[in-house]
Amino acid sequence: MVKPIIEAKQAQVQDIAGKFESAASVVVVDYRGLTVSQVTELRKQLREAGVEFKVYKNTLTRRAAEIAGVEAINEFLTGPNAVAFSAEDVVAPAKIINDFAKKNEALEIKAGIIEGTVSSADDIKALAELPSREGLLSMLLSVLQAPVRNFALATKAVAEQKEEQGA
Repeated sequence: MVKPIIEAKQAQVQDIAGKFESAASVVVVDYRGLTVSQVTELRKQLREAGVEFKVYKNTLTRRAAEIAGVEAINEFLTGPNAVAFSAEDVVAPAKIINDFAKKNEALEIKAGIIEGTVSSADDIKALAELPSREGLLSMLLSVLQAPVRNFALATKAVAEQKEEQGA
């Protein structure tokens, strides 16, 4: 009777370790004080962004973190925690959880893992405040266009000045 339980726990630890290893980013939060409807809303927002949000036993999560080589996260695994895993988008879980935490003070970001590196809550919040990829690309494009636009305006002004002198 005991063996199947141990095997099930070992399988769950391996599953969690696999998620730690394959995730682009992970965010650990303390969700105490949130109502069921608030947690449901948070899960919905995360699911729509392709982020998995789970509650695991801390002992299982600690073992999985050791297997995945991110045992530094273990110091934050105290009390009730939920873990958000994002396989593709590094910023999505941080941004969604940070925005949700601003509206619901009961949600507290504890720490996270960004591309294999354990990060503090402040780092996760800083990541969440970054503009989106599209926003950064539009900023870059406007910076690249500025010299060309200024050159075009200067040549137009010179051409107009020449026309006035010729007339």
